[in-house]
Amino acid sequence: MTSLVTPERLCGFFRPRRIALVGATDKSRWSVFTYTNLKTFGGDSGVVVDCVHPLHKTVHGQRTVPSLCDIDGQVDLAYVMVPTTQVLPVLEDAHKAKIRNLVILTAGFREIGGEGAELEREVLAYARTHDQVLLGPNGNGFIHASEQLAPYGLLITPPLLAGPVGIVLQSGALASSVLTLAQARNIGISLLVSMGNEAMISATDVMEYLIEDERTKVIAVFLETIRQPHEFARVAKKAMAHGKPIVALKIGRSERSAQSAMAHTGAIVGDDAVNDAVLRQLGVIRVHALEDLITTAGVLGYVPPLSGRRMGVVTPSGGACDILSDRAADEGLELPDFTPETANRLKDIVPAFSTVHNPLDVTGFVVVDSTLLRRALAATVDDPNVDFLVCLTDPPRVEPPDATPLLEQWRHLREIVDTSNKPIVIVSNTSVDITAFGRSVLQGVGLHVVGGMEHGMTAIAHAVWWHEQRRRCAQRGPSWCPAGLAEAAVEDEAAAEGQTPVASGARALRAESEAQKLPAGSWSEWSARRFLTASGIPFVPGILAQSAAEAVDAAAQVGYPVALKVQSPDILHKSDVGGVALGLATAAEVRNAYRAICHAALLRVPNCRLDGVLVTPMRSKGVEVLVGVVRDPLWGPVLAVGLGGIWVEALQDTRLRVLPVDAGDIREMLHELRGYPLLRGGRGRAGVDEERLAAVIGQIAAVAVGLGERLEALEVNPLWAQGSQVEALDALISLGPEVPRGV
Repeated sequence: MTSLVTPERLCGFFRPRRIALVGATDKSRWSVFTYTNLKTFGGDSGVVVDCVHPLHKTVHGQRTVPSLCDIDGQVDLAYVMVPTTQVLPVLEDAHKAKIRNLVILTAGFREIGGEGAELEREVLAYARTHDQVLLGPNGNGFIHASEQLAPYGLLITPPLLAGPVGIVLQSGALASSVLTLAQARNIGISLLVSMGNEAMISATDVMEYLIEDERTKVIAVFLETIRQPHEFARVAKKAMAHGKPIVALKIGRSERSAQSAMAHTGAIVGDDAVNDAVLRQLGVIRVHALEDLITTAGVLGYVPPLSGRRMGVVTPSGGACDILSDRAADEGLELPDFTPETANRLKDIVPAFSTVHNPLDVTGFVVVDSTLLRRALAATVDDPNVDFLVCLTDPPRVEPPDATPLLEQWRHLREIVDTSNKPIVIVSNTSVDITAFGRSVLQGVGLHVVGGMEHGMTAIAHAVWWHEQRRRCAQRGPSWCPAGLAEAAVEDEAAAEGQTPVASGARALRAESEAQKLPAGSWSEWSARRFLTASGIPFVPGILAQSAAEAVDAAAQVGYPVALKVQSPDILHKSDVGGVALGLATAAEVRNAYRAICHAALLRVPNCRLDGVLVTPMRSKGVEVLVGVVRDPLWGPVLAVGLGGIWVEALQDTRLRVLPVDAGDIREMLHELRGYPLLRGGRGRAGVDEERLAAVIGQIAAVAVGLGERLEALEVNPLWAQGSQVEALDALISLGPEVPRGV
């Protein structure tokens, strides 16, 4: 079914000139607040408000009409506040009155379960059939600051600041808090939408509208859940293509118990870890506090692009220098030395008792010389060692008897910002609210002050990261989309951009029917290695022995020293049951180890299916890497790459990506590992051939994608690498039951 909700349709939805309040009554605070908001912010712009109530003749001091059909003239938006059972009749009246857009404040639908969910389905079906677009139900409405329009059910305190930040919230109660915070930080919004149940208009619909809205430069979203993952991915990629950052506060960090516990990967991959990886892949900035949501959006909305991580700092406080130095280290930002030329210029400006370095403390002499901070800042703007500058100064709070000198200082600061050849970020010491006078000064000169060093440095680092991702996308082209999307679309897009998605299911297995023939359940390592070897994955040589004598012969063939590992689909963690023996150097050791392993396996796991014992040569030196894939119910197959072998869970040095990925993504994952220096070698150790390692990881990921929806877990742990030699030393595969055709 073609969606009624498009950016073009929402453009009219969010710009009504005549609004009907259905169920308006003086007894309801929702009604009083909504009416007050509409009159406070829409009165001067000519917005007409009609009050509808079947019994009351007068509401909110104006005459009412009994139904929407009794309004003389065309209504653009109906704001519905009637009891739950009356919502559907209101939609019927709206259809008769040719009203196509409705906000439903009323609660009591899907959020209460069974009966409410059924009623919501009926309302949605009627709206779709009759070309009506709904926001809600169970939502407060929206605030269109750019239009000074607020059909919104909670009282808004003026002023309603218009600006570059669009806000989408899957929360009604927090919307007012977010708006208040934005006002306190002097951050203007374009549009704020409280989503409610998202029966028709979804969060991604509003995000897409904001992408195409010229007055919106950055999109801030509060997400309780990602209801439409593939739509979210599409919209996020569109936002990146349009150069509009998305800042997301995604709540919910619980681990999903259904993840495959039989694999190390299952202990690494959880709800929050996958969401975090997906958001990073999509170039979405994830934050964990409302303060960071708004502050980061403000930096991206008001500050020019930050083109690098080298930061210069000018401040009147030595303590602030220390705080900013620590926070720069926390956020991965650099504080390079100023050039000698810059240092010489600064020595002529700052007091003799000041030490010239980055960060620069111009000292408390600013109390005597109010031009000191600005002159020092102007002296650093041409320094080639820094990519951007941070100037620490608080916005004015109290209006002095003569404000002229103060205003002149801020105008001069604005001139420096305007003429600088690199971005200047003005940050206050603390995140206190900006006063009405401070706001008037900042708006008068057109400057944005970031609220506080703590949240400010977080926001700056987020902005730097986003601009890095933007440049990366411009260089490489979009090469990622969720595995659940049509594979042909992925390959077509990648081919158009000159990319090769190495984890393409079509390349891993030529036909999905091949995967359907594979046995369900957990496989022994022997079975997994045969399947993966046939799929092109390099393995350490190995022979399956079914007697002690065969084990001795196998050891002679593969070469001493050897490792012995029990093989059973019923034993997934072999070392936990005494099923592994390492470094065996003689036939006698092999013979004894074979018997001990079989005895221990049968003792610890009675009645287990024992296939035999795998004999392989030992691999010393080198680096051990975990490569695992599990299927996330929301996003599909998730690739985990880490260091550590059996210690991977303890070290927690892993990186995640949702498949498919390309070779560049895999190399990026390796570079992000804390243990990456081990791959580079050093101190007498040879480095790993990164291209070869990434290629093998890509092959493993491709096989996992090819297993389709049956995949529960595929893990190679460890994948051993030394120089250009890369071999799988152990493997695990677990498949679900055959997926019926057409499901």
